[in-house]
Amino acid sequence: MSEEGLLDGAGARRGRRGPRPAGQATISRVAEAAGVSRATVSRVMNGSPTVNPELAARVRAAAEALDYEPSAAARRLALGRTGAVALVVPDLSNPLFQSVLRGLSQAAGKAGRQLLVAESDEDPEEEVILALEARRNADGLVLASPRAPDERLRALGERLAPFVLVYREVPGLDAPSLSIDNAAGIGEVVAHLTGLGHRRLVYLAGPPGSAGNAERLAALRAVPGAVPGVELAVLACGSMFGHGHAAAARVVECGASAVVAFNDMVASGVLTGLRELGVRVPGEVSVTGFDDIPFARYTTPPLTTVSIPQNELGRQAWERLRALMSGEGGGYNVCYRPRLLVRGSTGPAPG
Repeated sequence: MSEEGLLDGAGARRGRRGPRPAGQATISRVAEAAGVSRATVSRVMNGSPTVNPELAARVRAAAEALDYEPSAAARRLALGRTGAVALVVPDLSNPLFQSVLRGLSQAAGKAGRQLLVAESDEDPEEEVILALEARRNADGLVLASPRAPDERLRALGERLAPFVLVYREVPGLDAPSLSIDNAAGIGEVVAHLTGLGHRRLVYLAGPPGSAGNAERLAALRAVPGAVPGVELAVLACGSMFGHGHAAAARVVECGASAVVAFNDMVASGVLTGLRELGVRVPGEVSVTGFDDIPFARYTTPPLTTVSIPQNELGRQAWERLRALMSGEGGGYNVCYRPRLLVRGSTGPAPG
C-alpha cells in the first residue's frame, strides 16, 4: 500500500499531505480512538498523575494521531486557573506606573502569563471594585500605589489574595510589599536645597489618598523644626502635569525660592507654568521632582529629582506574586532607598 494509504493506530489517515490541521479533532474523538472516557482524556491532557500509565500512553498516542489540541479555556477551567495576573494602578497616564507595568508585563510574559490592567482614576472606591473584579478574572493581583485606606485593604486581604503591594506598605496586611523610603528621598531633596541657601520651600501636595504623599508631607513638616530658618508652605495640587501647571502662579504668590513637587509630572507642569510667567528656573525659583520618569532629564531645564527603580519594582512584584501563586511564601518586604539626581532645575537661592 502506498504511503498515502497508511492508517495509524487510531484510524486517522496520514501521509505526504501532512497532519490534519490542529484544532479539528475533539475530545470525544480522542476518547473514542483511545477506548477511554472523555474524563480520562481530560485528566491526561491536564497532566493528572492519577491515570494508569498504559491508558495515558494510549490517550497521548490518539491525541497525537488526531492532532488534538485541548481548548485553552477548557484547560484553565479544569485546572481552576486563568493563566492571567492583574495590575491595578491609580493613573495609567503617569509614566511611573507605565514603567512598573512594563517590568511586570515582561516578567509575567516570560512565564507564559497574560497581564490584565485596570485604572482607578485616583478613586479609592473604584479601586476596590476594580481590584475585586480583577482578582476574580486572574490568578493573582498587583496593587500599585493603592489609594484605599489601610483598614479597607486589611479587610479585603483574604478576598484579594494572592496579591502584592507596590509603592505601599500596610502594617498588619498579610501580603508582601515593595515600597519606597519617601522620608529618605525627601531628606536628600531638603539637604540639597538648604545647601544651596534656600530657606522658603513650597510643597505641591499629591492626591489626598496617596500614602506616598502622606509620607513625603510628614518628612517635610519636620524640616522647619530641624533646620533653623527654614519655612514651609503647602499647596494642594495633584499628580499630573496640568495640576503643576495650574499651580505655577500660586508658587510665585507664596514667595518660595524652591519648589518640592509631589512627583515629576507636577514638577514638569510647574516648570512650564513658571516659564510662561517669565520666572527664571533656577535663577529665581528652583524646582525638584520625585520618581525620575523617563523624560525628566529632557525638561527645560533638566529636572533635579529623586530616582526610584521603577522597572525593577515590576519585576520583583512578579517574582513575589509567582511564589505566592505556587504556594510558597511571598518573601520579605522591601523598602528601596531612592537617590537624588541633581540636574539643571536647581541652583543657589536668589539674593
